[in-house]
Amino acid sequence: MILVRMLLQTAVLALQQLWANKVRAMLTTLGIVIGVSSVVGTVAATEGLRESILAEFNTVGANRVWVFPWRPRGMESRYPPSAIRMNLREADGMLRACPSLARLTPIKQFTAPVSFGDRTIQAVTIAGVRPAWHEIEGRSVIQGREFGPIDEQERRFVCLVNDKAIEELNLDTSPTGRFLLVDGKRFLIVGVVETKSVSPMFGGQEARTEVFIPFATADMLKPEPIFGLYVAAQTRSPELFEDAQAEITFYMRTIRKLRSDEPNTFRVEVIEQYVAQFKRLSGLIAIGAAGIVGISLIVGGIGIMNIMLVSVSERTREIGLRKAVGARPSVILMQFLVEAVVLCLFGAIIGLAVGYLMVLSLTAIPGFPLAKASIPTWAALMSMGFAAFTGIIFGMFPALKAARLNPIDALRHE
Repeated sequence: MILVRMLLQTAVLALQQLWANKVRAMLTTLGIVIGVSSVVGTVAATEGLRESILAEFNTVGANRVWVFPWRPRGMESRYPPSAIRMNLREADGMLRACPSLARLTPIKQFTAPVSFGDRTIQAVTIAGVRPAWHEIEGRSVIQGREFGPIDEQERRFVCLVNDKAIEELNLDTSPTGRFLLVDGKRFLIVGVVETKSVSPMFGGQEARTEVFIPFATADMLKPEPIFGLYVAAQTRSPELFEDAQAEITFYMRTIRKLRSDEPNTFRVEVIEQYVAQFKRLSGLIAIGAAGIVGISLIVGGIGIMNIMLVSVSERTREIGLRKAVGARPSVILMQFLVEAVVLCLFGAIIGLAVGYLMVLSLTAIPGFPLAKASIPTWAALMSMGFAAFTGIIFGMFPALKAARLNPIDALRHE
């Protein structure tokens, strides 16, 4: 209790000294203010960029898996398209062999002209999908109905279009029940799906007309496209991405009878894998950036040390008087050390306020990539802690100098 009371009294005395020299204190702490505001601002900007990129990942789907045919590099002659092409037998057996997968759909894509009335668009992407595609892709129907099992079983000539097709093909605002010509075949529009925007970092482009038909119908119309089909799947939870990768790889190598010395003739892509890697990398970048910017705190600490040495010189007679009436060196040391720490914490508080204002300014800019910037609690606590540590380190030398003064010499000081 005595130590706590002494610390409180010393802190009050330090605040009185700061108040007595307000301008000097503000100029002294400027380095700490700049250092702390720079640290929290940098960390907040990094966090904002991280959240923005993770949001882009979410547009693709964190627990989605794709399996594509793949030709090993430099082995074109050994692995022609027929050797790497995925087939329906492989896709149908994958869900049974891979317990980490919740659902999947084979997808067969081709391009074909699409016509409605006198409007024709050449080279529209036509995708043959199964009903599970809606959940895997997160593409909800905004008009009409989704594909059902009966569409697949009976190979019906029905289709879904995206809302961009309504604009480009000059369809009615409610086009369900109308017919399109897809590659010369008549398809009934049964629903409209929302257009999903994908970031350019994932290969996304400007939204264009899309037409979806039942997979069995696409397989009947285009039985042998160059690279066959690919599989889009969804894991039971994002954390199972490694299990899903291992299970799919084992299954595909087994069904294709690949020897141990042969490369994969397929590729498994899992978004969550890249999400996990990015999170680790972004954390290291944030810490590294904060450390680099934190060098300014050292510069601020040097300023604290200089002003504390000046303070010791100005208060030499006061120190001598206190020692003459019985003050121990440890008390003198604590007084100047606490004063240095209070000075640094005072600057850190102002720096945090400036940092928060910087973050508020960033988040107020509409459409700015750092609109999700925020200051993590750990960054604020780290800045305060480092500022206090700076006060201790750079205040120690002036405090030791004050504590070691000879009281007789100090009283003679002019």
